[in-house]
Amino acid sequence: MPPSNPRTTLDRLRTPRRFPKFLKAASLCVLIAGLLSPLSPAAAADTSTTVAANDYCGGQCSDILPPGENGNATLAQILLNQVFGTQPGHAEDQLGLYGNLASGYSTLTDAKINDFFNDASFGVASNQVESTTKPGGRTDVTIVRDKKTGVPHITGTTRYGTEYGAGYAAAQDRLWLMDVFRHVGRGQLTSFAGGAASNQGLEQEFWRNAPYTEADLQAQIDEATGKAGARGTQALADANAYLDGINSYIDASDSGRYFPGEYVLTGHKDSITNAGTIDHFKLTDLVALASVIGSLFGSGGGGEVNNALSLLAAQSQYGVTEGTKVWESFRERNDPEAALTVHNGQSFPYAARPDSPQGEALPDAGSVAQEPLVYDRTGSAATASATGASATAATTSLTSAKRGMSNALVVSGNHTASGHPIAVFGPQTGYFAPQLLMLQEIQGPGISARGASFAGLSMYVELGRGQDYSWSATTSGQDIIDTYAVELCQDDYHYLYHGTCTAMDKVERTNSWKPTTADGTAAGSYRMQVYRTKYGPVEYRATVGGKKVAYTTLRSSYMHEADSIIGFQMLNDPDYVKSPATFQSAAQNINYTFNWFYADSAHTAYYNSGDNPVRASGVDAEFPVWAQAAYEWQNWDPATNTASYTPASAHPNSVDQDYYISWNNKQAKDYTTASWGDGSVHRGDLLEDRVSKLVAAGGVTRSALVKAMADASLADLRAEDVLPNLLKVVNGSPVTDSTAAAAVTKLSAWVTAGAKRTETSSGSHTYANADAIRLLDAWWPLLVKAEFQPGLGSDLYTAFGSNLPVDEAPSAGHGPTGSHAGSSFQYGWWSYVDKDIRTVLGESVQGGLSQKYCGAGSLSACRDALISSLKEAAGKSASTVYPGDDQCSAGDQWCADSIVQRTLGGIKHGKITWQNRPTFQQVVEYTSHR
Repeated sequence: MPPSNPRTTLDRLRTPRRFPKFLKAASLCVLIAGLLSPLSPAAAADTSTTVAANDYCGGQCSDILPPGENGNATLAQILLNQVFGTQPGHAEDQLGLYGNLASGYSTLTDAKINDFFNDASFGVASNQVESTTKPGGRTDVTIVRDKKTGVPHITGTTRYGTEYGAGYAAAQDRLWLMDVFRHVGRGQLTSFAGGAASNQGLEQEFWRNAPYTEADLQAQIDEATGKAGARGTQALADANAYLDGINSYIDASDSGRYFPGEYVLTGHKDSITNAGTIDHFKLTDLVALASVIGSLFGSGGGGEVNNALSLLAAQSQYGVTEGTKVWESFRERNDPEAALTVHNGQSFPYAARPDSPQGEALPDAGSVAQEPLVYDRTGSAATASATGASATAATTSLTSAKRGMSNALVVSGNHTASGHPIAVFGPQTGYFAPQLLMLQEIQGPGISARGASFAGLSMYVELGRGQDYSWSATTSGQDIIDTYAVELCQDDYHYLYHGTCTAMDKVERTNSWKPTTADGTAAGSYRMQVYRTKYGPVEYRATVGGKKVAYTTLRSSYMHEADSIIGFQMLNDPDYVKSPATFQSAAQNINYTFNWFYADSAHTAYYNSGDNPVRASGVDAEFPVWAQAAYEWQNWDPATNTASYTPASAHPNSVDQDYYISWNNKQAKDYTTASWGDGSVHRGDLLEDRVSKLVAAGGVTRSALVKAMADASLADLRAEDVLPNLLKVVNGSPVTDSTAAAAVTKLSAWVTAGAKRTETSSGSHTYANADAIRLLDAWWPLLVKAEFQPGLGSDLYTAFGSNLPVDEAPSAGHGPTGSHAGSSFQYGWWSYVDKDIRTVLGESVQGGLSQKYCGAGSLSACRDALISSLKEAAGKSASTVYPGDDQCSAGDQWCADSIVQRTLGGIKHGKITWQNRPTFQQVVEYTSHR
């Protein structure tokens, strides 16, 4: 918890340009002298607080969110961390618990679960109260923080006071982060936090897809709250009270000079005079924040232009008919071997391939050009690193391979030892310092919940537990984004809308920056520019049949970033959610593309949310279509971007299935997701295989389900599910080459040992089977190329690689946070390799590829290609396979995989060993129900 007293000596120091020069030995005496003063007096402990009576979990609800609850630090605390590595209170006290599960799960029992998780019971035992705060001096709300984690437990006697307290607690724990992301959402991060190439890329990535004006943001608030009746009115009142709490803390911390030190380091505040301001938050800031979160985790779709380019490449390689078959086989829209969340045979058709596609607007060969976003670069904005960051941001924002994170394991009470359902689930949101999410408990009129919320949007718990139920989500990724080809007229900035030549709307942002202590990037500036149409922002230019067009992207949640607030409000309302049906009803009010899971003492449930547009008959959602009335979404109104959406019954949903698993895999039979890779091998299989065995055996316990999750989190998907068949081919006859034979021996031993990426012992920072892991990391891209490129040709192989990356190993730079991000093995060619190798081996394959690729179908030629590529991989040194980065030296395998809490502020944390698991995670088993 941040200090609440006037500044210390160190707070008053004017911080010079860079830490390394400033923190010389001669300065340390001055620093230490100032730091010996206490940062804040301990708040008085409240011994009257007792554990809440409205808790039906019986002490069997647990959660965890690394690195720690406290995400704010004063200037003094930041400098202490930079010099001595000391941590502010509760800044990383959950990191060790989280990290230690990798080595401790094998001996886990129910009694030991809270050795790795927090007790998530409601309330705080009287002997565990660390502090009590009456925010703003109010009498209708109290914030109690517990000793172990410092999590705020907010209790209000009025609705206003409750939400005021939630806002105050959010600012206490995440003010700087909230400020960062409201600027990200507005495309203004560099002007606020500095011009580092990563900052440039971040603001560009999000603003490209949500280029909103202030009027747009306000309009979304008005519509979202206006159409929701009494709940909309309440949501608006809640948001305003929440903002009042945030702004109260800003004022108090500013006058008391205990605001986050990053404001000094970025030049917004002066450490001596306290000159400068921290801007108050307003309603439109919340929408800007929501646009970032929705874009990161809840907006499935896009990629239609890339799909078109790979289809054209396939048709060029094989001819139109056979090329289309090849493309469809790689697309795997509805692969019969895919792992399913709803696995009881129910079909939920969505975005299927039409028998006779209508309105397709495929580009002429070689005509596609990405629409520029950045103009008028000056200074450091024109460097190679800056332009490289822009290219990466564009690729990330335009792909269909969205950040599919998070997992869930839910078992019905029919298969548990207690007879009550058990769930282990949570969102996989990356690793940051401070974390994007924050923990809290909120108790007040109409609200009763504990769990995680995104910083700055925590007026409600977004993922967590109520009085007698828990819920969580994973990213689903069904297609709610379509690409339209708008025919140009008059010039490049006018288009035909229903036959009328219409001007595009130009939206601009001009950002500039100069060096600060926090970011020494040289001065620079640029202008971002987006052209908007009624069919969404322009993303590409091309010709179609010789006609000049702009390709635009339209998503159903565009201009509706605030709509989901009603669903979250319902999930927090104990008078609303009382059953699987009411849970599903609440989730239906969330327009982000998520899989939602539920467990209480007797039931489990699942629902897939999102505003799925009803497309015109014959439209294939995979490809661009003409921007003409005949191919628009049914009942689409461009003024409000509303349309007809598929009914709730058409969304994958279920109650009391024997078990549910989700790791961003396919939701249900015939339900097509936008991203590629839902085939025979998916990381969801790592959960499916383990949970199905537990359920078959019966008597599932909380610790057993945690073990299944933890075991899967350390598995190398390629080694567990694909490598055995690769070795079967290679070992079809004796391997005579000594280099290849030695490699095969090591890989075989690793498979026998369990195919996991685990340390030899806790804290050794060395993997068991390290050579085998290095071999597979080096071999995988080589074997995929050797297997597929000869048959596909280089152009089509490259095009398919744009649709679906070849690999996503832990050490590769990938996903929203690059390397050291934990999340791995979602996107890759494992299903293609699996199906092709099994076909060459003569095994049964459902939904196989349309051609044989490895060795052109010859088993002996396939074997030769695999051995040749394996020998090449064996010759690659560790320093080549793991080239090093800003965190690790070249060749350090463990470090290359390790999880790093990426700094979004001034506090740094240590690395933890790799785990592929949710960032925030719950373990729940309710014993009773209201």
